Amino acid sequence: MEEADSGALCPLMKKFASPHKGIDVPEYGWRICLAHEFKEKRKPFNVKNVSLSALMEHLGLGFRYLKWWYRKTRVEKKAPFIDMLNVLPLRQIYGAPIGGLGGGTITRGWRGEFCRWQLNPGMYQYKTVIADQFTVCLRRAGQTIYQQVLSVERPHTLQGWNWGFCGNYAYYHALYPRAWTVYDLPGQNVTLTCRQVSPVIPHDYKDSSLPVGVFVWDIENRNDFDLEVTIMFTMRNGTGSKSDKKGGHWNEPFHIEKEGEAVSGVLLHHCCHINPYTLAIAARCQPDRQISHQTAFNPRGTCQALWTDLIADGQLNSPAGPSPPTQKGEKTAAALAAKCTVPSSGRNTLEFSLTWDMPRVRFGSADRAHFRRYTRFFESTGGAAPELSHYALTHYRDWEKKIEDWQQPILDNRNLPNWYKSALFNELYFMTDGGTVWVEVPLNTDVTAGLRPENGGLPPLPDVLKEFGRFAYLEGQEYRMYNTYDVHFYASFALAMLWPHLELSLQYDIAAAVVKEDSTLRLNLMSGQISKVKTRNVVPHDIGDPDDEPWERMNAYQIHDTADWKDLNLKFVLQVYRDYHLTQDTTFLRDMWPICQAVMETESQFDRDSDGLIENSGYADQTYDGWRVTGPSAYCGSLWLASLFVMCKMAKIFKDQDLYEKYKDTLNRGAEAFEKILWNGKYYNYDSSRKSYSNSVMSDQCAGHWFLRASGFDDKDLLPFPHSNIISALKTIFDLNVMSFANGTMGAVNGMRPNGIPDRSSVQSDEVWTGVVYGLAATMIHEDLVDEGFKTAEGCYRTVWERLGMAFQTPEAYCEKYIFRSLAYMRPLSIWAMQLALDMRQSRGSNGEAE
Repeated sequence: MEEADSGALCPLMKKFASPHKGIDVPEYGWRICLAHEFKEKRKPFNVKNVSLSALMEHLGLGFRYLKWWYRKTRVEKKAPFIDMLNVLPLRQIYGAPIGGLGGGTITRGWRGEFCRWQLNPGMYQYKTVIADQFTVCLRRAGQTIYQQVLSVERPHTLQGWNWGFCGNYAYYHALYPRAWTVYDLPGQNVTLTCRQVSPVIPHDYKDSSLPVGVFVWDIENRNDFDLEVTIMFTMRNGTGSKSDKKGGHWNEPFHIEKEGEAVSGVLLHHCCHINPYTLAIAARCQPDRQISHQTAFNPRGTCQALWTDLIADGQLNSPAGPSPPTQKGEKTAAALAAKCTVPSSGRNTLEFSLTWDMPRVRFGSADRAHFRRYTRFFESTGGAAPELSHYALTHYRDWEKKIEDWQQPILDNRNLPNWYKSALFNELYFMTDGGTVWVEVPLNTDVTAGLRPENGGLPPLPDVLKEFGRFAYLEGQEYRMYNTYDVHFYASFALAMLWPHLELSLQYDIAAAVVKEDSTLRLNLMSGQISKVKTRNVVPHDIGDPDDEPWERMNAYQIHDTADWKDLNLKFVLQVYRDYHLTQDTTFLRDMWPICQAVMETESQFDRDSDGLIENSGYADQTYDGWRVTGPSAYCGSLWLASLFVMCKMAKIFKDQDLYEKYKDTLNRGAEAFEKILWNGKYYNYDSSRKSYSNSVMSDQCAGHWFLRASGFDDKDLLPFPHSNIISALKTIFDLNVMSFANGTMGAVNGMRPNGIPDRSSVQSDEVWTGVVYGLAATMIHEDLVDEGFKTAEGCYRTVWERLGMAFQTPEAYCEKYIFRSLAYMRPLSIWAMQLALDMRQSRGSNGEAE
């Protein structure tokens, strides 16, 4: 059992530290007492953290960015794709989000508050809506003996309610996509366990798309008398944004019966101009349960009337008919109560759902409407909330069975460390809460505008897009760009292993973008130069900003001209082959083959001296976009050689001997140059610039080799990197970047000097990148350095989840002290690369253990 580093356990965690028949909480996961306070309070990265030399170097960027930021926010009234002036502060409050893939998410914090909202795709509201609560009422022999909001908060509003539940008597446990909150009601001999369930199910392309969450309340009565127990669910119409007060919102009760099952609840209709939606709170009807509601109440003031209504008889006055629309400036909320009898020394269950129906979405440009994936299975006109509620409450047990079947083999594996079991599943939160959107593709779509395969294009609408739709997720909640490809390289393992059809769909969209061009000229904020938005036969940086029109207008990233980046094209080639290896989809590989040739032809221009090895430009021209690299480099050089290697393999598959000979010749020459220029006897130098940092130890220097291993290749395939060199490099990284950094407790720093001092030549070289660390750990596991791999990755989990309070908002980066950068980031999904490495070791009969 993993716990936050909270010192002494709270009384309830002590009480149930071992399995208890009344508490059905799994052994593994992230567990924290509701009274816990994190000691360390880190600050986000800003200009105050930059050295004077770095600040002087980036004065031009700062001036151009300020000018651009002003125009973007004040003239265009848009949100910047990266807002350097308003970075997110660290709030150590988040829990597992609810909802499936691509339909939006609502996050319930580990203390019970509904506090992060992503209903409009890719756009977030970080608001704690205090009226959104669960309340318990206990009655004995016709008298209410206890009534309490299950929240540790003591707000200034709704003071007619009983707030301030003692956090020492409750704990939270997360094993995504489920979470449990256990409340031991003081002095009542009653334990409540709220189990939160979301339909996030590998290889499921229907239920996994649903915008729903279920809350199952297990009630244990340890008294020698019966109790009537009511759980009340209150929800405001809105997300805490300004639109809550614009007026026109209204609520109405509903009841739906289908296939012998009935569900009752309240619909909260929210009348936004662009993307209107309906929230629904619902409860499952059973013969021994009483469901009641309050259609509308004012969440301002004391709200004493609602509290008194519940306390009187454990039920709510249930008016029929809809509420009148709100006036401008007015807010409204609804309440739903479910009551049951719990016998002495017995248990009972109450089931609630929370649903949001926003079937048709427009992005920030409002140019066109997109239908979410779930509308393939439910109506698309805005009236699906009752049906979704019914489906969730009658199918969640099936979801849980599938989730358990998926997770249990990993949880039961005693060779895996306990922390890893928590990290592996809980980091998966970003698949839904990464601004994720999953939409249908119109049947008249032509993804490459008439360019067919025989001319280097694609089929008009590839089958995978037609059948499984389009999928996109953000680089990060603060870095608002969809399908950022240099980062997806790391994160893609989760998608490729768990929803491979969505990975292939994303790849087709990237391939389609490769052959397109956007000749619109714009300013690059770093260099101050003008360039095209998108160059033909180059992999895009991203497929767009949700505040604009993704897929139509790509490359929202405007800091560098990424047509000059050295890693994007190579990462496409490597991911194509990795995806083919995992799916064995020959149609996919055949469609990607001409695209791979095109991007490799473009990439070859970066081999300036024709020695078979590409050179970097002297600027930050790859995913480390704040870390200059010059000439042949370990990172891009390894990606280049690995790409040539898989191009040879693909040429063999397609029986193209001429191309095979071309790529093989380049690979042989490039591999010789790589070893000659960069190998120093222990590891590969960062670059060949002869600058003070050129012989730094880069933690990511084996990235190309990692992908070859993940694609099923081993030493008998005559890999381009000598095995002994890879082992030496990984051991050097472990000794210096891991164990000589923060005493081996924080993962691997990006750059380390040979003398054991972090490389401070840039704002990124002395950072730890969580997703890079997980990828490094996977590489170590592939090479049978299993203990080293787990030790490396453990530092990130312990730091992020247990020490810094960044649960369900894992950042891109943190330094040894004081600061972090970019909360809730895509790259840490690379932890699934560790699982792939473990699976591959098992399949070849290895038996490494780590504790």
